[in-house]
Amino acid sequence: MAISVRRSQGAVIGIAATLMALLALGAYGEAGPRQAAAVLIGGLAGLSLYHASFGFTSAWRRIVTERRGGGLRAQFVLILLTSAVSFPLIAWGGALGWPVGGFVFPFGIAAAIGAFMFGIGMQLGGGCGSGTLFTAGGGSTRMMITLAAFVLGSVAATAHLHLWGRLPKLPPVSLIRELGPQGAFLATAVVLGFLAIATVRIEKRAHGGIAAPPRTRSFLTGPWSPMLGAVMLAVVGIATFVVVGRPWGITSAFALWGAKFFHAFGVPVDTWPYWSWQLGALENSVLRDTTSVMDFGVILGAMVAAALAGRFAPVWQLGKRDILTALAGGLLMGYGARLAYGCNIGAYLGGLVSGSLHGWLWLVFGFLGSLVGTRLRLRLGMG
Repeated sequence: MAISVRRSQGAVIGIAATLMALLALGAYGEAGPRQAAAVLIGGLAGLSLYHASFGFTSAWRRIVTERRGGGLRAQFVLILLTSAVSFPLIAWGGALGWPVGGFVFPFGIAAAIGAFMFGIGMQLGGGCGSGTLFTAGGGSTRMMITLAAFVLGSVAATAHLHLWGRLPKLPPVSLIRELGPQGAFLATAVVLGFLAIATVRIEKRAHGGIAAPPRTRSFLTGPWSPMLGAVMLAVVGIATFVVVGRPWGITSAFALWGAKFFHAFGVPVDTWPYWSWQLGALENSVLRDTTSVMDFGVILGAMVAAALAGRFAPVWQLGKRDILTALAGGLLMGYGARLAYGCNIGAYLGGLVSGSLHGWLWLVFGFLGSLVGTRLRLRLGMG
């Protein structure tokens, strides 16, 4: 029996690695070496997310339900490590011959509603954008349902985005432009430091001390400590800046996948304002879209990680509650992400490591939504 299990896990590794290689070759043929490198960066992200169980969703939930802040503190380390490189790159990369752009967007009523919706959805769905991908890649059939609903919600939002865009909003604000990269990094570190101290106080008040973080058992087979996960994901984020020239993103690809699907069946998505200025994306191969190939890489990297850990074992029997909450969570996340410029990766992490004010505002409204979603989970008996 044990030999049979090892063989099945080895087969999963072989299949996922082969698909990763084919994906990289296809991306290279469509858009060159940087696109192929993006696939591998996505694969590293999937491996890291799975082995570290690095969930933005669970960390936000645990500080509320268990008064444990280790997951949040790991996120803050990820942000600071990435910002230490991204801020100078954004400020001076062009002068050094390596131009890099950040995600700096306006934030208004639509984005606040979208972030709030996303916060609710990620608790019902059981994962954020990256969490949905790596958990689905790790063999979760429930997350495949969440992902499908995520795609549907994303493309539905693109039909109405021009209407949401008419609502009042603040102008985009770049802390790097206002304070310089050093000042922006100091401001970011101070705010995150205060938040980290707050999580420590909450944890000590509830439990009398801070829980010892899990230790890394094996770099190859996992599990990893949250801090190792933060370091490796910072490598992913920095590599994305260097190779792709912008922050790591997840959810814009979901809208593209959904639009391509509907477009293929005659739905006139090309007439929607959101798509009318990017018709090439609808017509071109999906392998030309960098976010898409990175997302595919995340899924395949997580498959490899799950099989290395001997844990790739999809469960095909799901209860009605699991299916309905996965659908509801995915739809809310998909729609909300488009209103709010992305998910925890593209909007929260991507905004903060770009020095953008909108990343901080996304955090506030996303966390408020997460509080509501957490209460809903408890009422529904989801734990």
